[in-house]
Amino acid sequence: MTEKIVSLRELRENTSTYISEVGKGRSFLVMRKSQPIFRLSPVDEESAWEEVIDFTKLRRGGIPLEELLSRLKKRIENPKA
Repeated sequence: MTEKIVSLRELRENTSTYISEVGKGRSFLVMRKSQPIFRLSPVDEESAWEEVIDFTKLRRGGIPLEELLSRLKKRIENPKA
């Protein structure tokens, strides 16, 4: 599917319509004064978020804040440990 070219003015005036279309998988190239300024496209769900750490894997239900802060402090003081 090719992306549609829209003006910035058109996007501003019909934002909810374009949000709905992007939600359906369509992409748009937004132009201002005959110059492309950005692309509006759906988020790739797999690359949208990066898991840094899942504290529930350390202990069921997570860990207390004090313990987390203590572990982070130790990691900062000794990064190779």
